[in-house]
Amino acid sequence: MELLTSNHSGYPRIGDSSDEQMLRRAVAQHDVDEGSDAEVRAAEDHLILLAIKEQRISGLDIVTDGLIRWNDPASHLAGKLQGVRINGLLRFFDTNFYFRQPVVRGKIERVGPLVVNEFVWAAKKSRQPVKPVVTGPCTLGHLSICEVGSVTKGDLIMAFAEALAAEVAELAAAGARLIQVDEPALLKYPADMTLAREALTLIASRKGEAELALATYFGDAAPVYAELQALPVDTLVLDFTYSSELPSVIQSEGSTKRLAFGVLDGRNTRPEDEDATARLVERMLAQAKSERNYLTTSCSLEYLPRDRAQAKLQRLTSLKKSLLGKAL
Repeated sequence: MELLTSNHSGYPRIGDSSDEQMLRRAVAQHDVDEGSDAEVRAAEDHLILLAIKEQRISGLDIVTDGLIRWNDPASHLAGKLQGVRINGLLRFFDTNFYFRQPVVRGKIERVGPLVVNEFVWAAKKSRQPVKPVVTGPCTLGHLSICEVGSVTKGDLIMAFAEALAAEVAELAAAGARLIQVDEPALLKYPADMTLAREALTLIASRKGEAELALATYFGDAAPVYAELQALPVDTLVLDFTYSSELPSVIQSEGSTKRLAFGVLDGRNTRPEDEDATARLVERMLAQAKSERNYLTTSCSLEYLPRDRAQAKLQRLTSLKKSLLGKAL
């Protein structure tokens, strides 16, 4: 069995050193008209290279660009779509982070790349495969408000799905082999599962040879595990920190899909017990039919101090070695 380590998605944009404070300084200067767009972009480039380096040093098999260029998971994508403007700040689920709310004022259309150019830039700089991440249509739909009276929530979600399907097609054409769709809203609004299936079917139809992963987090996946298994994706990225019963469900029902085990808490600095975590993953892997699975964190690492985020990634590598030592 192949077991790969992967960064979930985001990585801290700042740290304690002067280098790691570069982006914060550039943005602050830009906000008071003392810095340029080019200076912010250069700082982003620098922090992405640092994030990729720290992921590589940690021993990861698959990295991301750390989502360093993202102000938040909603506006970074929705703000590039025609028919959408960006409004004020709201709390992102139950975190202490905020997002700028998309406001839909007309027909949603993708008029240019959302993250394709970011992926291509990072892929050229990385020795490891880079995984692009997009926020999913259900999450974008629920985080947005619509000022078009005749448009339902379902219409909104499918409109975002059409834009994301075009993005996924270009990501695959640009060389992305693993593409992750983040859907934290799916666990908060499980009644959307039928709509999610329709939206993901559209996105999956454009993925070409790429592997499509669906990431759910910030909620309990155990009650909807069977429905998640039925979705048209290749891989499920699961958050175990909200789902105490999820390991038992997987051991009972198995998995026909590849699984990414988010067993290290991306929001808690406390280190997990490696032996106990390895035993937990080992029992679940025994019921997984796929010959390739993944180890990751429960969610983005942007909620942790930078040194603790890197420690979590190093722990993923150690956990993998422990599991491989048991001849999976």
